[in-house]
Amino acid sequence: MSTPDTSARQSTLRASNLALVARTVCAAARPVSRADVAAATSMTRATASRLVDELVAAGVLGETEPGAVAKRGRPATPLVPGSGLAALGLQINAGFVAVRVLDLRGRVAAETLEYGDFVGSDPHRTLARLGTLSARVLDALPGGLRLVGAGLALPGLVSGDTLLRAPNLGWSDVRPAELLGEDALRGLPLTVGNEASLAARTVAEIAPGRPGPFADFIYLSGEIGIGGAAVLGGEVMRGRHGWAGEFGHVCVDPAGPACRCGSTGCLETYVGRDALLAAAGLTSESSLAQLAELAHGGDKHASAALAASARGLAVAVAGVINVLDIPTVVLGGHLAHLVPALRADLEAQLRARVLSAQWTPPRIEAAGPLPAPGATGAAYRELAAVLADPARWL
Repeated sequence: MSTPDTSARQSTLRASNLALVARTVCAAARPVSRADVAAATSMTRATASRLVDELVAAGVLGETEPGAVAKRGRPATPLVPGSGLAALGLQINAGFVAVRVLDLRGRVAAETLEYGDFVGSDPHRTLARLGTLSARVLDALPGGLRLVGAGLALPGLVSGDTLLRAPNLGWSDVRPAELLGEDALRGLPLTVGNEASLAARTVAEIAPGRPGPFADFIYLSGEIGIGGAAVLGGEVMRGRHGWAGEFGHVCVDPAGPACRCGSTGCLETYVGRDALLAAAGLTSESSLAQLAELAHGGDKHASAALAASARGLAVAVAGVINVLDIPTVVLGGHLAHLVPALRADLEAQLRARVLSAQWTPPRIEAAGPLPAPGATGAAYRELAAVLADPARWL
């Protein structure tokens, strides 16, 4: 007869094994068979198959047509991440609001994105607008899709369910869940996070649970402001209070321009989108492609703006690399569009400023062209909770 302690241990072991199987399938670069799962997890085939069956029934895993897994004899049934569970990702930035629903395969089930100027906006009106968009997206979801959670990406300091401060929005002490409206979340608990930290997840993972090309990197998110995150072993470094990665407010020149945060000479006063365009003599309606084209054609104002941005980035990023020993730098947002124009100059300056560059030269990479990566990262974070404990969803 089982004792309560024995039953508890068995339940914990089963939950751990379910999570291990789910993570194994989701991390695979190609569909895998039940035998592959057994080999990768050191389980017996019978145990692995039984756990897979439970996860398939719950929608955590899915099956595809035989033939995707090349084996001799009878074709195995290939396993892939499930399509039955999804998460809601929301984002507010200075220039847009976005809603996106993604499943465990990383596929977008429904989404919408609206551009606007939200600098100095009223948080009640902006969050109500986002809530209306969210309700529309949820109404359009296909039947049979089960939502597991909701996340909101915001460009500022977050503590628990409160946005403490977002300088470029002009918001302080805002509790978003209270302002989104009743239909926006459909009863789902809302997890609030920093936009850049969540966007960095989309580089660390190309789909929920599937590692991206870089396990260790510094991420800079460029919009009107500059956000950032440091990622080590695929995990975002949070810091003591979860506020790590505010690279946009690293001072690159104490005598530099005033920043919305109240300091002077912050990185984003040189490489923020509006600051870059203004330095090049362009309006905020201009594109970064125009800036790069002008610089390539020898325009002195555009060339000077890019040179100043490279200097600012080199000062800020070199300090981070010297402290953290993470030499891969991924530029996202509008900065990703400038990588071809900035890479050579920026890497040269980093080689001069980074102590370890002789042995491991810093390299600059561009993030993929993903719209509203913070919304995607917010959904990824909710789906990561499913992979960590799929037993809750059986």
